[in-house]
Amino acid sequence: MLRVDNLVKTFDGERRRRRSPGAEADGRVFAVNDVTFNVPEGALFTLLGPSGCGKTTTLRSIAGLERPDSGTIEVGGRVLFTGGLPGKKTVNVPANERGLGMVFQSYAIWPHMSVFDNVAFPLQVRKRAQRPGRMEISERVLRVLETMELADLADRLATKLSGGQQQRLALARALVIEPPLLLLDEPLSNLDAKLRESLRYELKRLQRELGITSVYVTHDQVEALVLSTSIAVMKGGNVIQLGRPREIYENPNSRFVAEFIGTSNFIVGTVVAKENERYVVDTADGRLMLDSAASMPAGTDVIVSIRPEAVEVSTTSRAGEVPNEWTGTVLTRAFLGDAVDHVVAVGKHEIRARGNPSVSIEQGTGVYLRMDPSKLALVPVD
Repeated sequence: MLRVDNLVKTFDGERRRRRSPGAEADGRVFAVNDVTFNVPEGALFTLLGPSGCGKTTTLRSIAGLERPDSGTIEVGGRVLFTGGLPGKKTVNVPANERGLGMVFQSYAIWPHMSVFDNVAFPLQVRKRAQRPGRMEISERVLRVLETMELADLADRLATKLSGGQQQRLALARALVIEPPLLLLDEPLSNLDAKLRESLRYELKRLQRELGITSVYVTHDQVEALVLSTSIAVMKGGNVIQLGRPREIYENPNSRFVAEFIGTSNFIVGTVVAKENERYVVDTADGRLMLDSAASMPAGTDVIVSIRPEAVEVSTTSRAGEVPNEWTGTVLTRAFLGDAVDHVVAVGKHEIRARGNPSVSIEQGTGVYLRMDPSKLALVPVD
């Protein structure tokens, strides 16, 4: 459905005078550096990363709001941009002719218009040959307002809506043109935490029910895990890892991904043995066994990434029955409502464990930590 190949976008200006690690010899900085991905029809694809990683520039390039230096952007077999290729003609379809839906971070709704008029506007301003009749416009607007549960508010001024309603209005306006591709630039970031959580599931439901192919930009890793069919984690203009949410969370390919997607404990060690996908890693505080599809021969220095929920804390030992049992002392604990976090000192490490809220162990207590080999990840030393 959407194909992005070898997309490159650089900026200059002030950055030309202030060199940075990502700068070329002439001072240009890569905002997007050779990014390639495909989004199948009906999928929700998320570009995830910290501020300045290139995710919004990539989205704006797809929308036609930025002109890339080179690469190809194709939607449904239609080339929207291609350039920077020797011997080939440059194509750059203007943003208003791409026919894509976009929801901005600020919603960008028109305050002087009613809810109905805000949604109808994209259809009313089309070229005469492409503009639907009044009856069809009314039917399409009311249909999408029903979907967004805004039909009862059709005559209300847009400024009289709540934050969640304004977000749904912006989404309705993008959907009414029936775009082949919907682009969403951090649409939930202006909402409070509780409303943002509820709208994540509503947005997921709508996207799945309507079968809209979507590209979603966010720096919120929970949002990405909840919504996405697949995720591209970006850093410094590059895609660091691409995969399904569970795959990226459970098998990060670098320390950066493991740190950015959730919380992890990191233990440095050396591979001492490998049999099939079972690794044995020696660390300063003990031996760890884990299962990984990574290819790292014996003698390789590695980092073992351990999610807090993969660590079991107990006051009793099961040595000999289960692998990866370490001893330590509880430094602190925190009640989170649906879980309790314990921070346990093991040698020079402080290991965070997250478990059932009914298990709360006092500071200073000696405990045993158990780590399931199937839930540990192996990443290279940066």
